[in-house]
Amino acid sequence: MKVVAFNGSARKDGNTAILVRTLFKELEKAGIETELVQLAGKKMHGCLGCGKCQEKKDRHCIIPDFANECIEKMDEADGIILASPTYFSDVTSEMKALIDRSGYVALGNDHMFRRKVGAAVVAVRRGGAIHTFDTINHFFFINQMVVPGSNYWNVGIGLAPGDVEKDEEGLATMKVLGENMAWVMKKLKK
Repeated sequence: MKVVAFNGSARKDGNTAILVRTLFKELEKAGIETELVQLAGKKMHGCLGCGKCQEKKDRHCIIPDFANECIEKMDEADGIILASPTYFSDVTSEMKALIDRSGYVALGNDHMFRRKVGAAVVAVRRGGAIHTFDTINHFFFINQMVVPGSNYWNVGIGLAPGDVEKDEEGLATMKVLGENMAWVMKKLKK
């Protein structure tokens, strides 16, 4: 089994990546392979709403950029983590482009993410994290994905890179999320 995570932060290896790696430790303990894809610096256009992915049904978007590599990784994975810092109470523009593009491709290709396990991870300085969390979970729900919970919302608090490591509750939440994600994935695989 494999989980692929997409870090929507403009900063590689910042607070969002730290949260994902905390979750990854629990998945790896359970024998699940992990991969972190960082969207920082990648060229990815927003959705054009052209409907070509629904016409062609080839599990790809017609825009030839990094989004198609991400969609392929999502298609091959058993679990998907979408991780984003909070920008003006929502996901980053990079994450929104990935959500829109991969979402349309998935819906237009027989709901290709159906029954995969999905988890949201959110980094925040202070407020707006719940809206960011909701945006990601809406993607999972419309794609008929299975979403495990944790012991609190999947949020870590920190401003400067590395500050999230001081958020003991946020790190503990990621640990429980990783344990629960691994449990759900193994149950679904039976």
